[in-house]
Amino acid sequence: MTKTLRMLAVCMLLLMGVSGCVAMTGETLGQNIDDTNITATVKTKLTAEKASNFTRIDVDTVRGVVTLGGVVANDADRARAEQIAAQVGGVKKVVNNLQIQKR
Repeated sequence: MTKTLRMLAVCMLLLMGVSGCVAMTGETLGQNIDDTNITATVKTKLTAEKASNFTRIDVDTVRGVVTLGGVVANDADRARAEQIAAQVGGVKKVVNNLQIQKR
C-alpha cells in the first residue's frame, strides 16, 4: 500500500468514527463542540462568582440546554447560578436541578 493510500484509509476511518459518534449522541460534531464550549463557559463564570461558592455545581449541556445540578447554600444562590448560566451565549434554556443544602 502506498503512503497516499494509507493516509486516505486513515482519513476514512477517522470520518467513520466521527459519524458513529454523531449517530450515538444524536448531535453533529458542531453541536457537540458548541455544547462543550457552553459547559466550560458556564463553569468558568460560576467559579469566578465571588459572592457565592458555586464549586459544587455540575453543569451539562445538550443542544444548548444547560442542566445545573448539585448543592447550593440558599434560594438566592440557586437563582444566581441559573441567571449566570442563562447569560452565556448559545444557551437556549436552563434546567435548574440545584438543591438547597440542609443545615
